[in-house]
Amino acid sequence: MRALVLEKAHELALREIDLPIDVGPTDVKIKIDTVGICGSDVHYYTHGRIGSFVVEQPMVLGHEAAGVIAEVGAEISSFKVGDRVCMEPGVPNLASRASKRGIYNVDPSVRFWATPPHHGVLTTYVTHPAAFTYKLPDNVSFAEGAMVEPFAIGMQAAARARIVPGDVAAVIGAGPIGIVVALAALAGGCSKVLISDLSKDKLIIAGGYPGIVPIDIKVESLAAAVSRETDDWGADVVFEASGNPRAFTDIFRIVRPGGAVVLVGLPVEPVVFDVPAAISREARIETVFRYANVFDRALNLIASAKVDLKPLITGTFAFDDSIQAFERAAKGLAPDVKLQIKVAGH
Repeated sequence: MRALVLEKAHELALREIDLPIDVGPTDVKIKIDTVGICGSDVHYYTHGRIGSFVVEQPMVLGHEAAGVIAEVGAEISSFKVGDRVCMEPGVPNLASRASKRGIYNVDPSVRFWATPPHHGVLTTYVTHPAAFTYKLPDNVSFAEGAMVEPFAIGMQAAARARIVPGDVAAVIGAGPIGIVVALAALAGGCSKVLISDLSKDKLIIAGGYPGIVPIDIKVESLAAAVSRETDDWGADVVFEASGNPRAFTDIFRIVRPGGAVVLVGLPVEPVVFDVPAAISREARIETVFRYANVFDRALNLIASAKVDLKPLITGTFAFDDSIQAFERAAKGLAPDVKLQIKVAGH
């Protein structure tokens, strides 16, 4: 099949490649319609690795996807050919200790699309377990279906935060993950979410949502804004979604005593972590790695119209233009939040 293949760092090819598409009894075959470009896809493209995950052989990119059922396995009755679906890209070993504890996202043997050595889905057809495939309601587009995956990260972050209705949250970073974290925090009960960034374009998009207060850190620090908005008490929850090591410098000045700091962004270098400041506030520190048991709920929120992700889709490319799409994504242009590739028709 034709696919977008990362040959090695900085080298992409849109070419034919042999991919397994045999449909097992509990699988479905999906004709891919739309695929989002994730920061991890871009990082593999620009660096060839993320931590211990190294691209050592050609790999198909893409894991945020939606499409149409083309074939169903012999034991599947919950789907039929023609159903519109989105797919959870990580498939764990359901017999693992992690899965049995309900934390299958940290199963060491999980198979995750576009994570070495597993191929992604920027191609025409894929086969996937029906158990990790979700039917799209009629009012949810393919583009929105491909946004369920990043929104699920926001849902996982909100769940880890243990939000209490009425909480005030702060989000560091107004990229795609930062904004979906803010939206999930609001959906989870926060009364207000302050979100900070250097990019005016991204802050304008984030600030278009009721309940989100954009903070331009070139004008005012997030710590000062939180102090102003909370009468010097601090945010109940602080989400770090930028991955910038400098974000950790004042993070414990932002959270209230006894509040929570949720780490979502992945720094590419070591960070300076102020342990005494964390202890003096008895701050609870949580971490987020992908998601578990939230994909269907993320889809439900989108279908309910309580969460509108359409404003975050700032560019759509044809499959033939996939390489150009990645070149643009790698530039990190200020107006871009989420870029998608329309595979359907090829």
